[in-house]
Amino acid sequence: QGQLVESGGGSVQAGGSLRLSCTASGFTLSKYGVGWFRQAPEKEREVVSCVGSSGTNTYYTDSVKGRFTISRDDDKNTVYLQMDALEVEDTAVYDCATSCSSYLLPTDYRGRGTQVTVSS
Repeated sequence: QGQLVESGGGSVQAGGSLRLSCTASGFTLSKYGVGWFRQAPEKEREVVSCVGSSGTNTYYTDSVKGRFTISRDDDKNTVYLQMDALEVEDTAVYDCATSCSSYLLPTDYRGRGTQVTVSS
């Protein structure tokens, strides 16, 4: 059975960087667009960034434009989210899914998430 696993989260000071990885096993990630989402305490889950299956089309929510970069390495079955100039407001649990929408189809996959904590 396929699964997605996120890694790379942690604690960092404001202005720092982290790189999150979303690695698939049991299926070919290159067939899917992949989205990164986050949910902060007492807030709704939101899509942060998304990359199409070809890797050429990307989306960023306004608050992370110019600071986050999404990329994919299909040889490694992995999608990355490079997060630079992190802000306290970026603190959240980040997860990835084989969708750019919060609504997943039965055939989609979603990871369990990784915590990102940014301190001032």
